[in-house]
Amino acid sequence: MKLNTNSNTYILAYASLLVIAVAFVLAYFSQTLKPIQDKNVALDKKKQIIAALNIRDVNDNQVEEYYNKLVEADEIINEKNEVLSAGKPGGENDGFKLNGGDFKAGKLALFVCNVDGQKKYVMPVYGMGLWGGISGYIAINADKETIYGVYFNHEGETAGLGAEIKDNQKWQQQFCGKHLFADGNQDAVALSVCKKVDNPATQVDGVSGATLTCDGVTRMIHEGLGKYLVFLKDK
Repeated sequence: MKLNTNSNTYILAYASLLVIAVAFVLAYFSQTLKPIQDKNVALDKKKQIIAALNIRDVNDNQVEEYYNKLVEADEIINEKNEVLSAGKPGGENDGFKLNGGDFKAGKLALFVCNVDGQKKYVMPVYGMGLWGGISGYIAINADKETIYGVYFNHEGETAGLGAEIKDNQKWQQQFCGKHLFADGNQDAVALSVCKKVDNPATQVDGVSGATLTCDGVTRMIHEGLGKYLVFLKDK
């Protein structure tokens, strides 16, 4: 019997087989590429962490080397400064694995680092900019009061304006040496991004034309580091 390729049955069967074949191919490539994608995501996170430690413009191999060399532990703590997981040197399975959802739930990543024999602490922060999510890593000195370095990222801020929080390294460098607290008050983080700087010790000049994004950075710093207050007060 000659196959009727114009029949509804044939067309439906052909379309169904085609959908199954495409789904199989997509699933195969998804599973095949997932380890590569996961590795790239982890590499980018390490790059951001060491950028907060003022190490930039390095190749992928150097990123791995610096992360393993500088990070003594990827701890997990809570807002009471209780250690939930001690982490490991160059760790990737404890604090490193946490994300914004874990942060909101009270599980806080704390990267304990050593730079040229000096203790540094790197903490992630999450917030909202003008057009979408923003995030960052803030490195503080052993005194738990002054900034060693920062790195900020964004999902969709305007190029040349809000996107400068990520793209403008010179702007990020303004944070170095700033104080977390004002007038000895450790009950609230004072570090802020401002349109007009009145207190140079705790304020950073904002990005021109990106007031709302900079306001988001300030909220992110206050709310994010606010979760670490007990840790920051523990000298």
